[in-house]
Amino acid sequence: MASEQMADGSGARPLDSIDRDILQMLRTDGRASIRSVAERVHVSRANAYARINRLIDDGVIRGFGARVDHERAGQGASAYITLKIVQNTWRTVRDQLRRMPEAAHIALVSGDFDVLILVHTRDNRALRELVLTKLQAIPEVLSTRTLLVFEEETLDSGDADS
Repeated sequence: MASEQMADGSGARPLDSIDRDILQMLRTDGRASIRSVAERVHVSRANAYARINRLIDDGVIRGFGARVDHERAGQGASAYITLKIVQNTWRTVRDQLRRMPEAAHIALVSGDFDVLILVHTRDNRALRELVLTKLQAIPEVLSTRTLLVFEEETLDSGDADS
């Protein structure tokens, strides 16, 4: 269902305030029980379960995961890397970037460069190797620019101290 268009042709089913509240709650705590979700948004457990399943089936919720402190996980260096790539090679480049365990986020963007990738590595030496031996070795990559991350804040968790 997620890849199919909705009946109205919009490609997405509209979300109501209860759906949005459920999404916010799950962003804050992806391990929240159906019971606690139902109580928080004032619906029955069956209704909460059905709504969460619909959000998953519609592709609104793409999965559940853990927020990782990269430094504590042994990934002390983070960077945004911009790539200029050969025109019409996005899919090829994306497929190669997906196979890199250091890649946390990949985006096709507009502007002075074509791709923005967020990476986490053990240290600056590993970051250097990633850029020089992996990214620049991709034939479709014309150039790279590395922007070191000094400090980062995750905003979608609802927790200002994350």
